Amino acid sequence: MIRIISGVHKGRKIKAPPKVGNIPTSDRLKEALFNILGVQYSFHCISVLDLFAGTGNISYEFASRGTQEITSIDQHILATKFIDQTAHLLNLPIQVINMNCFDYIEISSKKFDIIFTDPPYDYPVKSYHQLITRIQRKNLLNPLGSLIVEHYKKTDFSHFEWFAECRKYGNSHLSFFKKEADR
Repeated sequence: MIRIISGVHKGRKIKAPPKVGNIPTSDRLKEALFNILGVQYSFHCISVLDLFAGTGNISYEFASRGTQEITSIDQHILATKFIDQTAHLLNLPIQVINMNCFDYIEISSKKFDIIFTDPPYDYPVKSYHQLITRIQRKNLLNPLGSLIVEHYKKTDFSHFEWFAECRKYGNSHLSFFKKEADR
């Protein structure tokens, strides 16, 4: 069960089909994430890319808080159909694309203020590195943008270019990356 924790749809519960996405980001971590972002950004004025969108949990939260430009990417057709149906049902401005995240990164020419990515916890460390490197190489972040990677606690990105900080929430961690000039 997904619960939107703030905004116009605060408290709304959304039941995802059993085979859609991985375990959604917890309310505790989601609340912490949006408290951090709320200090840095005006949600009405940003563009968001949600990679490995799964159930759409993060995209719904941004939309509920007033973000008008959200792109959700997932390669699983059941996930993207679910996000698309939910976005239409709640009248949320989410563009849903059924595509492998790496393929999307390669073809995208758009820049975003926030890129959030939450690969499965068994995602190989090498693939995380490739993902972050491709986002940086393609320069998908706006000048004051943030790349946020949700990951298992045993993965460390502190040596990575653009790394700004890591916040710890039990077994889940959020690593924040910003362009060097903007940190």
